[in-house]
Amino acid sequence: MSGRVHKSILNAEVNLLFYFLSLFLAFFSRKIFLDNLGAEFIGLTSTLSNILGYLNLAELGIGSCISFFLFKPLQENNRNTIQEIMSVYGYIYRCIGLLILGGGIIISLFFPLIFNDADISMSIVYFAFFSFLGSSLISYFINYRQTLLAADQKNYLVLAYSRSADLVRVTLQIILALTYKDLYLWVAVEFIFSIIGCLILNWKIDKEYPWLHTDKRAGRHLLKNYPAIKTKTRQIFIHKIKDFILRESDSLFIFAFVSLKMVAYYGNYILITSKIATVFSMTLSSISAGIGNLVAEGNKQNSLKVFWELTTIHHFIAGFICFSIYYLIEPFITLWLGCEYILDHNILILLLLYLYMSNSRGSVDMFNFSYGLYGDVWAAWVELVLNVAITIVAGYYYGIAGILMGKIISVFFIIVLWKPYYLFSAGLKHPVSHYLQGTIRYYLIFATAFICGSLAANLLPINPASSYLQWIVYAVIIVSVFTLIECSGLYLFAHGAKDLSSRLRKNKQ
Repeated sequence: MSGRVHKSILNAEVNLLFYFLSLFLAFFSRKIFLDNLGAEFIGLTSTLSNILGYLNLAELGIGSCISFFLFKPLQENNRNTIQEIMSVYGYIYRCIGLLILGGGIIISLFFPLIFNDADISMSIVYFAFFSFLGSSLISYFINYRQTLLAADQKNYLVLAYSRSADLVRVTLQIILALTYKDLYLWVAVEFIFSIIGCLILNWKIDKEYPWLHTDKRAGRHLLKNYPAIKTKTRQIFIHKIKDFILRESDSLFIFAFVSLKMVAYYGNYILITSKIATVFSMTLSSISAGIGNLVAEGNKQNSLKVFWELTTIHHFIAGFICFSIYYLIEPFITLWLGCEYILDHNILILLLLYLYMSNSRGSVDMFNFSYGLYGDVWAAWVELVLNVAITIVAGYYYGIAGILMGKIISVFFIIVLWKPYYLFSAGLKHPVSHYLQGTIRYYLIFATAFICGSLAANLLPINPASSYLQWIVYAVIIVSVFTLIECSGLYLFAHGAKDLSSRLRKNKQ
């Protein structure tokens, strides 16, 4: 097994392990925290986290940019360049940290107005906020070096240490909440463990890279030697801020054009679909650094081969998610919450169309990132303006369906059509017609598998909405039929499927 593939698999395994452990503990702990610390306090922590989330927008693009510039020196084992880039990174992150600290202090001055009606003392508000702020600033002033681990395909080390500390922290908070029910103690544990996690992680970084010595003051002067970092950072920032705005605007548009109740109804669908998609995206995101390493080698033919292998995986996952959700989400919501929470079926169809386009694009995004192709800033603005304009008009007349139309149309023109063209013309240097011919096959294979799976679903004498047991039996049968047809079709007709199958067999040996 090659080192790159081995590290990708190890990253994925560790990622999934801690994801499910954290997910289980999150559901378990939330009930205990609500019962013993109160809904007001849990609502406060969520609100303060959201405020910090907006402050952290100042970082958008920096980490991704630095990872891109580390791929080549890591490939060449150029330690001097790595140290210079990390020094520049440390200087930039220190500036961002100071900016966030200043913004946090200014926002905190308005807390008596923001939390005027909250049934909670201002002392715990300030104690919690500055503890959370301190935990966040540790990443900017000290933990910035963990980006080197991610770029070097060793993100499993970051996950293993940081997530282990998180699991221990939450477990201790559960015990203290049950024993003392003290809000200050809960917050103190949160802050103390961020410091402990920082110390352990930096000890591991020093052990992995004993030669790494960064100088933030030198980074200020070294930045002049890397003008491309400024350029790429600005480009990536625009793309990231566009993604943030579009991701966070759905609830606002639904509230504006439909109702607050429909925000909750639509939120149920998004909660389910996002959890399913996250499992797969976390697994595949572990490959990103490996793709950067591959591109740095400069072998275009090998890059194209791996691109089609990843495209096969992404289209299979997109099809799997969409078929499963189409037939299983409505009976599940009926069992979970009641049939009154079911949205119009046309909304589900539009949502799945958007999900397929979003989840099948992953390989294009990975390679665009690895080639540093963020110069199409105009595309981010076009997607944003197109989405908002269509959403305002269509959302006014068609509600949630209209809001989804805005997302679908903007994603189709920019993500489905433009981004692959940009990659093949500027990165892979291959005719884009080759991409179009390949992706048409994926769509036809998915359509065939969907029709066969639908026939199985309609012929089954099972009502999945009658009980959880029948839902499980129904799910296993129809998803198995779909998966069998989809995998067979991909293997026989799709680009990259045979290469992927061969690679997986070799890795098992």
